[in-house]
Amino acid sequence: MALTKNKIREIAEKFSPKPNDTGSTSVQVALVTERIQYLSKHSLTSPKDNACKRGLSKLVSQRKRLLSYLEANNREEYKKVIKALGLRK
Repeated sequence: MALTKNKIREIAEKFSPKPNDTGSTSVQVALVTERIQYLSKHSLTSPKDNACKRGLSKLVSQRKRLLSYLEANNREEYKKVIKALGLRK
């Protein structure tokens, strides 16, 4: 399921430095994390859905790449995002 516009707007307001900025790295990490949480819940209820598992692994690796980029370029923002999302890195 895609994220609704309202949910995207809420996440963008929380993580972006400017209003309506969905392209910054911190917002992208937050949006991908939201999708990961949804797909992980779905995969628990539908264990035979292999397409979901593949999509979930792709999203996890995408988030890993985004976090690596954020860590290399903006260390303070990286720490803030990790703490706000509850990720363990």
